[in-house]
Amino acid sequence: MAHTVDARGLACPQPVILAKKALERHDEVTVIVNDTTARENVKKLAASLGHAVVEERQGSETRITITRAESCPLAEDIISAGGPVVVTISSDTMGRGDDTLGAVLMKSLIHTLLDTSPRPDSMIFFNAGVRLTVEGSDVLDDLRALADAGVKVLACGTCLNFFEIKDKLAVGAVSNMYDIARTMLNAGRLVQV
Repeated sequence: MAHTVDARGLACPQPVILAKKALERHDEVTVIVNDTTARENVKKLAASLGHAVVEERQGSETRITITRAESCPLAEDIISAGGPVVVTISSDTMGRGDDTLGAVLMKSLIHTLLDTSPRPDSMIFFNAGVRLTVEGSDVLDDLRALADAGVKVLACGTCLNFFEIKDKLAVGAVSNMYDIARTMLNAGRLVQV
């Protein structure tokens, strides 16, 4: 009997995160969604893990049954083989275009990093990205949780000084370009946001 995850009404990326967590504990999982984007994203997750997918639509709802592949290596085992993962964030918004949407996307990304595996080993914030590390930031609780989980958070001291917010740093350590460059150059994978 498949374990059921009711993800109806949940915004991206929650249905994917819940499905992934359930797949870590169960060989067969049925995810119920009522959103086209959630349906496609849950199916993409299953495909990326090499699992079998059966989709059944019932009105506005879709039941996606995912069956774990027999010898599928875990994605985190494949990814972690190459060295530390370093994420660099140079803005307080994600992408180009509308800044309001960009702020929502950045908040969603940082929140999602709490539930991904592997988590980054280090996160480097520079330029306007340092605004995410100071008092009043919408992502402060998630960044603190990431730091508490062992993610090294570095904030560019020159950038904090430029924006006159160095005294408001609330998570991570004030860093310098030498440490930032060394962390980036020693990364197994460098992810630029």
